[in-house]
Amino acid sequence: MTKGKDSKPHIGIFGRRNNGKSSLINNLSGQNISIVSTIAGTTTDPVKKSFEITGFGPVVLIDTAGIDDEGTLGNKRIEKSFEAIKTIDLGILVIANNQFGDFEKNIIEKFGFYETPFIIVHNKSDIEALSHETKEIIKSQYPVEIIEYSSIFEKQSSIDREALIELIKKKVPENSYKSKSLIGDLVSYGDIVLLITPIDIEAPVGRLILPQVQMIRDILDNDCTAIVVKEREVDSFLKKTGIKPKLAITDSQIFLKADASIPREIPLTGFSVVLARLKGDFDNYLKGTPKISELKDGDRVLLLESCTHHVSCDDIGRVKIPRWISNFTGKKIEYDVVSGLDALNRNIKDYSLVIQCGGCMITRKQILNRLKPAIDAGVPVTNYGMAIAWVQGIYKRAIEPFVDKDDIDNLNYL
Repeated sequence: MTKGKDSKPHIGIFGRRNNGKSSLINNLSGQNISIVSTIAGTTTDPVKKSFEITGFGPVVLIDTAGIDDEGTLGNKRIEKSFEAIKTIDLGILVIANNQFGDFEKNIIEKFGFYETPFIIVHNKSDIEALSHETKEIIKSQYPVEIIEYSSIFEKQSSIDREALIELIKKKVPENSYKSKSLIGDLVSYGDIVLLITPIDIEAPVGRLILPQVQMIRDILDNDCTAIVVKEREVDSFLKKTGIKPKLAITDSQIFLKADASIPREIPLTGFSVVLARLKGDFDNYLKGTPKISELKDGDRVLLLESCTHHVSCDDIGRVKIPRWISNFTGKKIEYDVVSGLDALNRNIKDYSLVIQCGGCMITRKQILNRLKPAIDAGVPVTNYGMAIAWVQGIYKRAIEPFVDKDDIDNLNYL
């Protein structure tokens, strides 16, 4: 599957000022990605850079401000460094001069909260080697691997860099870089998959949106045939060709039209629902979606977009979904939309429901961490496509390809 820049595994580099975080990134990547200076606090906001790890694949390195920064501005920088943990698949904590104390323990606590694997690099080991005492202090508290390193090329053994790269390969979770098939468990060699893709005001000029492109590639990777039609061509196509697709996938916005056009014996779902299973918290989506029917006057709903885009007059997240939910429930509901991975302006407990987009532009880890505060607070969560299917009355059909029949039959709210 094609990976966008932000869907690559993210590796965050953390540590005190002047521990050599930026030098480590430059050394690993073989590029001058980050500014290196002897002046403490040179790195301010987190800086992202993509590079290729030989024998592994592309990753995104994130250089962060020192976790021991000072003053009002320094505290804001630290907050941004902590915020970056929500976006990463692996943390590298850089220590030096055998310093290991509250600063390091605080960042490790954050790693633990977000269930983020991490490793510790004792940098500048050419100046002062990692002591047995420091190593024992760390090992007695945390089950973590520690590696000695020097990011100064002239003083570095080639073994150092290779050892660190091998450790990174080992520690990055497989689901962060080994993309599962979107529908590989639903189709077989030679099957035909029908993709229903409207070309409307929200469609980018001259191209398809990313979920549609990803789906076409996945179909081809599974040695199947992809047929792409607009919604108004579905009836004519099926009648003229007599083709019976193994599976039909539609843009969620036209679920009703697709439901009417696709014979009931052909499984039908949506692009966003497929992404929900692959990248989102599908089990919690299944539990949370029916809560739409329980919304009351004055409730507040949060919609999470994972990318920034031009907002059209009929935007799916800002206009259509709020309209459909309000019409379905008949309630006066307040809606907030947050784009990208921006911080929330409200306490998550202020919301009665959170609706996450498909997340085609970000990693699974970023989506799960985005949803974690809501789930921990007991706030129901769902997904764009699943929410649309619910309010349009075809939820059962939309999830049928992914849920055992017995499980569906036991869900009395369907």
